[in-house]
Amino acid sequence: MPQTDPSTDRIEIPPQLWFHLNNHVDRLLQCRRCPSMQPIPVSGGPVVSPIMLVGQAPGDKEPLLGRPFAWTAGKTLFRWFQEGCGISEAQFRSMIYMAAVCRCFPGKKATGGDRVPSPEEITQCGSWLAAEIALLKPALVIPVGKLAIQQFLATAPLDQVIGREWQGSRAGVSFTLIPLPHPSGASPWHRMEPGKTLLQAALKQIRNHPAFAQHFSGVRAC
Repeated sequence: MPQTDPSTDRIEIPPQLWFHLNNHVDRLLQCRRCPSMQPIPVSGGPVVSPIMLVGQAPGDKEPLLGRPFAWTAGKTLFRWFQEGCGISEAQFRSMIYMAAVCRCFPGKKATGGDRVPSPEEITQCGSWLAAEIALLKPALVIPVGKLAIQQFLATAPLDQVIGREWQGSRAGVSFTLIPLPHPSGASPWHRMEPGKTLLQAALKQIRNHPAFAQHFSGVRAC
């Protein structure tokens, strides 16, 4: 018999999906494919959801804390969703699947700042993302930051991408894409125009998307 997701008490989930997603996350956490990456991989856990957030790569704090967006950028991201979509960080983490382009901390550049993953590392880790999309078949995918957006859309300035809905496809699954800028404090884009206005437009699109509205029906503004 189908099971009910305890985080929502509404969505019926086939037991085989729970099994496969849990197995997927267990294997992901054991991954050591990329020698230049700093293990351990970071996962948001096996959350069955019609919504998937795709980040770029964890920073140096996330492996220690054991969850994605666990530091200052995460505080900004979850504030956006609290103010723009009416959901708390706890609701977000328990009801949205959190993926990423790369799951391990890439390390620091010699000049400071986090190293950008290489094309080979992105390809290696991309199979995890493709498997997650194939398993969960999300209706809504939210890529956060340029690197994540570029996995689904052609490279373009943020002001041509944010604030618009796109149609995406991966692993044979079609979905709506609503990109967000990266919430890093190092980037001023989301704090000045047109970024501020486009960010609010994107959050409104997420809030009004049928998958989001149904998934969070009755639990918003908590």
